[in-house]
Amino acid sequence: MPTKRIPSPVPEQTALLEWTPKTKLGRMVKNGEITTMSDALKTGLPLYEPEIVDVLLPDINDEVIDVNMVQRMTDSGRRVKFVITVAVGNNNGFVGLGQAKGKEVGSSIRKAIDNAKLNMIEIRRGCGSWECGCGKPHTVPYTVTGKSGSVEITLKPAPRGIGLATGDVAKKILTLAGIKDCWAFTRGKTRTTVNYAKAVFNALEKNAEMRITPEEIKKVGIVSGSIIESTEEKQPITVTPSTETKTINKEE
Repeated sequence: MPTKRIPSPVPEQTALLEWTPKTKLGRMVKNGEITTMSDALKTGLPLYEPEIVDVLLPDINDEVIDVNMVQRMTDSGRRVKFVITVAVGNNNGFVGLGQAKGKEVGSSIRKAIDNAKLNMIEIRRGCGSWECGCGKPHTVPYTVTGKSGSVEITLKPAPRGIGLATGDVAKKILTLAGIKDCWAFTRGKTRTTVNYAKAVFNALEKNAEMRITPEEIKKVGIVSGSIIESTEEKQPITVTPSTETKTINKEE
């Protein structure tokens, strides 16, 4: 009798199974009391464990924004470290930005990814462009401005189909956040990649913190967090049974 080969578990899955939470929020996620990332952020409890994000957002993606080498001269010689900036998101309403420093690039990237998961925020999307009016959450619902250092960026709602009319750094972060259409206007020295990324993330933070009224939510179609695509629009086609039946011979 041939024996069936049982596939070995993924290292990330085994790590989550062996994960022992150390915070109150982690224990609530482990026990199943909190099942969504939106509910975890609404509790107001600090996010100290990256495993919480791995459990609540299993389809999260990461993007390395910048890799910078820092040198320091000491009595023993020249010491080199790497500063990594990473953005993470699920392409559907959640995004985070983090930095890490280390002697090796690989370990620094993993540490930066964990720091970005701890800075996860929930953004709002809608149809704030007067040129569109489709009512679907595909762009930012209103104009927001973010700043970091000399870089200042303004995100404005764009009609459907425009795409991301932004720089490469902002395009990566907005794509991870789930924004499909957006206008962006920048000032300052945007060649400083880290400040550019932090300015975009600052604008998304203001997007989540701004107060809005229920009338504006209905008018613009604002949705906070992830969007679950409904299958109501795809109705199954009903076929009336015919009186004639066809038999198919399986034997060849």
